[in-house]
Formats: sequence, C-alpha cells, structure tokens
Amino acid sequence: MKPIWIVDDDQSIRFVLEKALLRENLPTRSFTNPRDVLNALASADDDSGPQVLVSDIRMPGGSGLDLLEKVKAKYPGLPVIIMTAYSDLDSAVSAFQGGAFEYLPKPFDVPKAVELIRRALEESQREDVAEVLMADTPEMLGQAPAMQDVFRAIGRLSQSNVTVMITGESGSGKELVARALHKHSPRANGPFVAINTAAIPKDLLESELFGHERGAFTGAQTMRRGRFEQADGGTLFLDEIGDMPFDLQTRLLRVLSDGHFYRVGGHSAVKTNVRVIAATHQNLEQRVKDGGFREDLFHRLNVIRLRLPALRERKEDIPMLTRHFLQQSAAQLGVEPKRISDAALVWLGNFAFPGNVRQLENMCHWVTVMAPAQVIEPKDLPPEVGVTAGAATETPAYAPLALASESESTHETTGMASSLPLPQMTVQPVSPGLIAQADGWEHGLEAAAVALLATGRTDVWDELTRRFESRLIVAALAATRGRRIEAAQKLGIGRNTITRKIQELGLE
Repeated sequence: MKPIWIVDDDQSIRFVLEKALLRENLPTRSFTNPRDVLNALASADDDSGPQVLVSDIRMPGGSGLDLLEKVKAKYPGLPVIIMTAYSDLDSAVSAFQGGAFEYLPKPFDVPKAVELIRRALEESQREDVAEVLMADTPEMLGQAPAMQDVFRAIGRLSQSNVTVMITGESGSGKELVARALHKHSPRANGPFVAINTAAIPKDLLESELFGHERGAFTGAQTMRRGRFEQADGGTLFLDEIGDMPFDLQTRLLRVLSDGHFYRVGGHSAVKTNVRVIAATHQNLEQRVKDGGFREDLFHRLNVIRLRLPALRERKEDIPMLTRHFLQQSAAQLGVEPKRISDAALVWLGNFAFPGNVRQLENMCHWVTVMAPAQVIEPKDLPPEVGVTAGAATETPAYAPLALASESESTHETTGMASSLPLPQMTVQPVSPGLIAQADGWEHGLEAAAVALLATGRTDVWDELTRRFESRLIVAALAATRGRRIEAAQKLGIGRNTITRKIQELGLE
C-alpha cells in the first residue's frame, strides 16, 4: 500500500498522527512544509506517490490551499484532507472548492481523524479500481453478466459485415453498441452515420435517407446526398426503426436487397455499399402481427439480434457508471469531479431508472451542478430518487437483516434448512412496513432454531450465534458507512472486540 503523507509544521501533530496510523498498520511519510512535498511529488512514480494527503492549511513557506491546488493538478483523484486551527468559513469554502476530500478543524479527536483518513483511503482505492476498469472498457462500461454477453457478441461480430438488430428500452445505450460494432468491424475506417427515424417528419424522412435531386420539390434548390450515400463504405445506424412509415419500409427493403436506390425526383439508380445496424425499443414481432411493420423487412433486418439490458437488470454497474458520468460531467463543466458516498449509491441502487443509463447520466449532470459539497450524499440526489426528508438529514436507514436469506426463509416452516451459510446481504432503505416486520425477528430466530434442531445438528448454538453476530455487525457497519469505531460504539462493544469478530466471522 502507498503511504499516507502528513504535512504539518507542528511536530506534535505529525507524531500523534504517525503513531495512530501505525497502530492501524497504515504506512506514513511526514513533511514539515509544502515545498518538500512538491519536491517529493516531482520525483515520485505511481507506486511511491501518496494514497492520501493530510495537510495543515497555514505553514511557514507555503499554504495548504496552494499545495492542494498543485497536488490536484498532478493527482486529480487523490483525496486531500485539510487541517487547520483557524476554523473560519473562508478556509472551509476554499478547501472544498479546491477539491479537498474533507475539512478537519483542530483540535481534533484522534480516533475520528483516523476514521476520516480510513474513509479517504477507501475512496482512493475505489477510485484506483474504477480508473483501471474505465481504462479497460473506455467505450462501454459494464461488469454485469448481461453486459458481458453484449461485449462477447460485439467481439464475435468484429470481423463481420452482417446486419444487426439491437433491441432495448429507450436510454439503454443502443447507439453506443452500434458505434462499438462499427469501430471493431472491417468498416472502421469508413463513416458512421446515425439517423433517428422517429425524430424526422414523414414527409422529410425519405429525402433524409435517400437524398433528392434539384427541383424534386419546393425548396430543393440543389441536389442533396442522403444518409445512405453519406454512409457509403461504412455503417448506417437506423435508430427506432419500428417507427418508420410503412411505405418507406418498401424502399428500405429494396436497398437492403441489392444496394440500389433512387434519390427523390431522380431517374438514375445510385449504388451504395453500406452495413445497416437497426435499433428499436418496440416489439417488432407484434408490430408485424398488427400490420405496422413489413414481415420481409423484419427478417431482412433481424439477421443477428442483440438485446441490451435495462439498467435495473444490471444494478451492479450503477457505481461504476455513476463515477464515470461524474468524471465526464466535471470535465464538460471544467470543475473538480464530485465523489459519491456509499449511502447515496444505496439509494441509486434501489431506484428503478425508467430512463435507464441516460437518466443516470442526466442525474450525474444535475448533482455536478446542484450538489453543494464535493461528496454527494443522499440528500443531494434529485427528487425523483425519493430520498425522504428524514433520510436527507441523517445517515440513511437500512433494511433489517433477517436471520435467514430469502430462499431459506421460504422453507423454514417445512424444516428445509440443511445448509446455512452466511447469505449475501443487500442493504435497502427502510420502509415503515419493514420496520414493523423487524419487530417479530424473535419468531424468525425461533423458526430457524427449530429447523436446525430438526436436522439433528449439535452445533445449533454456535451456528445461530455466529449468524446473529454477523448480521448485527454488518448492519452497524452499513449504518456507519463502514466506520468500525463508530459501529462498535453503536453496538456497545469495544473497538478490539469488533475487529476480532470481523476477522473470526470472515467479514473482511
């Protein structure tokens, strides 16, 4: 692990932080002034640079805010914690505007300072992972199995010119898939031309697709090449193909059949060599049955079909996509990228996203402009996410964690509890109904005990105690966003106890 750099001209501050971090097995490196830090940064590489920087704000030979600005220029993702004994508004505002991770007024409580540094450390490590993942998949992001299937399909089609039909809900990223198919095809050096057939009036769509000759209609002052000619040698992406007027479908079928078409008002056939990729959010099979889409055109387009999953089907991708869009939004606006807290990600993970990835992208633009602090909390999310007034002013509550997973509780009454590993746990915002259900958790405990005893096991006490303690600790860590000392305080146990239990129960 890379060290935590401490910058302060006060030797006692450096000593206290060094010893406290050493007890946490966290390496440190200390400096007395910003000049030495900048010199060390100049000679540092990716492995020897800081993981977190903790700096005083006023020191002989330089300002912590100036240091913050220069460090951020070289390490934009590095969390910087600003310390100061001068707890004034201007210093706090300047620190956050400069991209500081947090502002720590002196004198500070050492355990709280260590917890803050740990949070910054975790944020830094998450950002490192996110940057690697984004570098590996710069065009499209997604670790969910459904997206991996899409990536594999793009790879298999990389040397093909076959027609592809992309289906998926609006906002799910169909054009991104089309662009990826073009980029990784033999036509990559040719043009990529996109047209949304639903966005163009019927009277103009024919001219847009096939072009027109001079004088073909009122206002046609010159000859105009259509999208098929513009895409010659490359790829033509026909978005929302299901909305194409029926009479134009016949002309499209002809082009797909032999590569020839006529401009509007023209008498000479034009030859084009285009790969067509179509996309729709509609059920084309049903459109064919209803008589709104030609069956022969459907089969001509539906050579290879790729289904793009909705965002609610790939929720594990939400954190990665959110951080990507926050970086993107900040770059467009020329501001420091905002970070998002784990609690806010929980709320996003429980949102249905009817507008899919496009809606998430718009949300990231919104919070980049509207969120007041550098770290986005649940209260900063757009209103449609549904964060309640109570949750906006305190750490969000999480759903009670039952003693058995959902699949196990289904069979509790029948005694089918032969294998009882610790289930994967999901945290969700609490509703009044869930709180009411939590009041009867003792009945669930009793049912689990009866089921285990019925199997003849002789370790029921140890098994249920282990699971009970695990659930308590995970719930407390969720409520404190991973801060162990605070979780131990809430549970009424010692810090060493929670650390030992986490290790014994395999919760690392």
